[in-house]
Amino acid sequence: MSGYSLLDGVRVLEVAQLAPASLGGHLADLGAEVIKVESGPLGDPVRVGGSRAIGEPDGPAFMHLRWNRGKKSVALDLRSPEGKQAFLDLARSCDAVVEGMRGGYLDWLGVGYEQLRQVNPKIVLCTVSGMGTDGPYRALGTGGPVFDAYAGLREVNTPAKPPAEGMAGSTTPPIAMYALGAYGAMGLLAALHKAGATGVGCHVEVSGIDVAAAWMPDLVDAELNRDRSMPRPSWLPDGRLPDWPRLEAYRTSDGEAILFGSHVEKFWHNFLVAIGRQDLIGVDLTSTDAGAAARADLVWRALTEIFAQRTRAEWVQLFLEHGIAGGPVNSVADMLADPHFQARENTYRVDYPGVGELEFVVSPVRVAGEKFAPALPPVVGADTAEVLRSVAGYEDARITAAIDPRTPRHEAPPAG
Repeated sequence: MSGYSLLDGVRVLEVAQLAPASLGGHLADLGAEVIKVESGPLGDPVRVGGSRAIGEPDGPAFMHLRWNRGKKSVALDLRSPEGKQAFLDLARSCDAVVEGMRGGYLDWLGVGYEQLRQVNPKIVLCTVSGMGTDGPYRALGTGGPVFDAYAGLREVNTPAKPPAEGMAGSTTPPIAMYALGAYGAMGLLAALHKAGATGVGCHVEVSGIDVAAAWMPDLVDAELNRDRSMPRPSWLPDGRLPDWPRLEAYRTSDGEAILFGSHVEKFWHNFLVAIGRQDLIGVDLTSTDAGAAARADLVWRALTEIFAQRTRAEWVQLFLEHGIAGGPVNSVADMLADPHFQARENTYRVDYPGVGELEFVVSPVRVAGEKFAPALPPVVGADTAEVLRSVAGYEDARITAAIDPRTPRHEAPPAG
C-alpha cells in the first residue's frame, strides 16, 4: 500500500483534514500503515480541493493524491458511542495517532490523549493544527496562507482598486502549510523512538504558525535580539553583500534566465577565466566603503551583457565544464523537462480506474535498493470493514454500528 519499507510495522491512526493530512502522507510514503478516519459523505475536504480535478469535474485533487496516497480509509461516526469506542479499539494496537484538526478536537470528542493512553500507554499523539492548543487564537479557523501572513513570511498586497493578483493577497505559494507535515512527522517519529525505549508514550504538538515563526532565523531571531546584535560591517546597509551581482539572476539570450551563484571567490575566478573577462577580477566587491554601490553596479551591468550572449542551457554547460556555481531558473514545466530532473527518476506512474495512467512526483526521500511506488488514495471508507475486523477484532454488527451513516459504502479502493 505504501512507498518504502523504512517504517514497516508502524501503524498510525489519523484524524486529519487538508494540510495536516500530509503528516500521515509522509509516514505512509516511508512505509507506515496509516489508517485514515473519515466522516461525512465527502471525507477529507482536500479530496476535492485545488483548481484541477482528475477524470471528472468533481474528481480528486492533486493534493489529495499526494497526501493521502498509500493510506487506508475507515469511515467512523466519532459522534456516536460506538464510533468513539471503535476509534479507541483501533488505537489500542496503533503506535501513534495524528490529530490534524483544530487543536483539542479529540478532547472535545472524548477520545483525547488521556483516553488514548488508558488503552495504550505507549501511544504517541501528534496534534497538528493552525494556531495550536493554547493562546487567545487557539479557536481561530485558519488556512495555509494565514500561517505565513501571521509570521510575516507572506508579502500580502491589498490594492486600492481591483483586480487583486493571486489569492490570499499574494502569488507566493504558502511555506508553512507544506512544511507542517514534515515537522509533524519528525516530531512523531522522535516521540516513537522515545516510547520504544521507555515504554511510555507522549503528546507532541506542531502548529502552522509555529512552523512559520521558526522558518527564517535571520528574520525572527534577529528581531528578537535586535538590541543585542549589530550590523555586520561586511554587509551593505540595504541587507545585501557588497558582491551581490555574483549571487543574482540574469536574462539569457533565449529569453530564459540563469541564477548565478558564484559568491565564493574560486567560482567567481573560474567564471571570469572561462569567459575571458579577467579584467573584472580586480574590481573590489568586498569593501563596504562609499564606492561599494558603484562598483557593484558596474559588475552587474557587465554581467547582464555577458549572460545575454548565451542560452540558458549553454550557461549550465559552461558552469559544469569550468567548476562554476549556479543553475537554471525554471518554470515547473521547464523543471519536468530538465535532463537532470529526468535522470534522477523523479516521477512514478500508476493506473487510475476510468482515467488511465497518471504520473506523480516521488518522495524526496530516496532509499537505496527500493523503488517508490505507493498505491492511490482509497475512496472514503473503502477499508472500514477490513480494518475493524483485522485490527480491532470486530464482528459485522459492531462494524455496522460504528460506521458513519453519512458515508457512502465502498467495497474496495481503486487498484494501485
